[in-house]
Amino acid sequence: MRFRLHRFCALLILFACSPSNEAVTTEDSESSLSSYHDSSERDDRFTGGITMVPIQTSFGEFSVYTKRMGNNPDIKLLFLHGGPGATHEYFLPADSYLPGAGVEYYYYDQLGSFLSDQPDDPALLDIDRFVDEVEQVRQALGLGPDIFYLLGHSWGGILAMEYALAHQDKLKGLIISNMMSDCPAYGRYAHEVLGPGLGDDIYQQILAFEEAEDFGNPDYLHIMEEIHYPKHVLRLPPEDWPAPVINAFGHLNPDVYVPMQGPSEFGIRGLLADWSVTDRLPEIEVPTLVIAGRHDTMDPAHMEMMAESLPQGELLMCEDGSHMAMYDDQETYFNGLIEFMQSVDAQ
Repeated sequence: MRFRLHRFCALLILFACSPSNEAVTTEDSESSLSSYHDSSERDDRFTGGITMVPIQTSFGEFSVYTKRMGNNPDIKLLFLHGGPGATHEYFLPADSYLPGAGVEYYYYDQLGSFLSDQPDDPALLDIDRFVDEVEQVRQALGLGPDIFYLLGHSWGGILAMEYALAHQDKLKGLIISNMMSDCPAYGRYAHEVLGPGLGDDIYQQILAFEEAEDFGNPDYLHIMEEIHYPKHVLRLPPEDWPAPVINAFGHLNPDVYVPMQGPSEFGIRGLLADWSVTDRLPEIEVPTLVIAGRHDTMDPAHMEMMAESLPQGELLMCEDGSHMAMYDDQETYFNGLIEFMQSVDAQ
């Protein structure tokens, strides 16, 4: 695993401090800004960057929501949200960072999620079908292999890894955010580390609720929402959680989430329960950034192992971050993401 120095930041400081480049910098910045926000030649201009992409499946055609932000012929990033069945909404802080770096990026609600079609067919809840969906989205948006970066968070990280294993020839760079490569290992971490870390009394209550499969019990929900989440999901008091996160949780589709993830917040009981690609990580040869939160629901040591197992893997540890490190360690998260893409682009 390669550990990079902050070369890009240093170059920016050096360039900004050079008097001979001041006029050029201002002129180039104005030109770049104008170009970045110019949608005059884009097919999605009329809809403000929104494209409803048709998705072909064995069970019919459906549409999924995408929204483009900015223009950059060299760096185009597609976000894969978590859940499964959540929404792109919690990625919105990207608007505060990526435009300034000139990154062209795409929000996307997967099939079954809030702004996309929500067919009621369990047969669609299949990893390979989701991978094919992402490939259809890539093609529809014109994201070529020399410019295409894919970021998957949580469940989106599972989808991103599977996509890379099937289509890495279409990728310039991969970002696996806050997701382990082995769901059984995630379950063990939850029960061996996270649960006991909440205190024996609290953990025994959790085990009792889960043994009884009483996941809707108000006391169980209170433990999750008031104790577990603020420690490991988003390290803020629940009353201070930002609107994009609240909206994403509120719009989560349980008909997708529960069959795939399961009803428990400790490990995975659904269709993904036995999923693992740890042994296949060396097959992913494209530059890959693994983002971890020190206080994550996912095991930070496991995610460090992932970065070391990937031929071109790098680790970004958000020391103050949890599962939603794009909020509780926001500058580390987005600055590290930007530096990674710009470093890969410069290769």
